[in-house]
Amino acid sequence: MSTLRNKVQLIGHLGNNPEIITLDSGKKLAKLSIATNETYKNAQGEKVTDTQWHNVIAWSKTADIIEKYLEKGNEVAIEGKLTSRSYDDKEGVKKYITEIVCNELVMLGGSK
Repeated sequence: MSTLRNKVQLIGHLGNNPEIITLDSGKKLAKLSIATNETYKNAQGEKVTDTQWHNVIAWSKTADIIEKYLEKGNEVAIEGKLTSRSYDDKEGVKKYITEIVCNELVMLGGSK
């Protein structure tokens, strides 16, 4: 049962080109946003699409693959864990961010 703890799986499209950061240590970080869509009919019978945006980060070899092969519009399946962190902005206001740390990635081919 422990394998079910804090596990996220998504299939979606990249909303922009990945941002690749190489740290002073040489370790690579990829940041990307993925859109997922859910379609349903509202009370009036009209088709409605609800788009959710997810912040995703990936490290090391996964970041290398993202840098080499992915761009805006690509469809991907990711698996990872949900993390939350906070930081203080320039004005000293505490900001919170939730992101998915990707540990597996499958390129599904094609762009939207």
